Formats: sequence, structure tokens, C-alpha cells
Amino acid sequence: MFIVNLTYQCELSEIDQHLAAHIQYLEKCYQLGYFLMSGPKGPRNGGVIVATAPTKAQLMDILSEDPFYQHRLARYDIIEFVATKTAPALAQYQQC
Repeated sequence: MFIVNLTYQCELSEIDQHLAAHIQYLEKCYQLGYFLMSGPKGPRNGGVIVATAPTKAQLMDILSEDPFYQHRLARYDIIEFVATKTAPALAQYQQC
């Protein structure tokens, strides 16, 4: 499992120009089962994605399709972790 921390590298006006395409990208990733949750940070200087992928390299391939990534609007910091404890609703993601 991965936490992806996006930090914007430009003005919000430029982010907003690509936001609709970014949301379409997110929808695709949810449909494919790659993303579990996502949203903007507060204050709005980036966002967070909780993702599943077999490897970090495969996650990078997935993230490379994000318009924010393609237009170099955000930096992507990736934290890999093993979920050893979860809420009951997320038990399928728990690894012993």
C-alpha cells in the first residue's frame, strides 16, 4: 500500500486549468482499483492519494498518467507501508 503526497509546484490558477482532466484520471484509477481514497490537502497546496499497486515501479507508471504529473504541476512523494491494522471496513487491505 502507498501514500502519495502531492505538492503543487505552480500557482493554483494553473492547477485549476488541469483539474477536470485530473479528476477524470482519478476516476479511471478508482475504476481500475488502484486508488482507495484521495483529496486535497488543507491548506490547498497539494493532495493525498492512498493507493494499491503490486510495486512502487508500477505505481509510478500509474501516476505518470496524471495530468498534474505530465504537466509538471506537482511533486509526488511516495511512502510505501504495510497495513498491519485496519478499521473493519478496510480489513481486506490488512497484511499480517
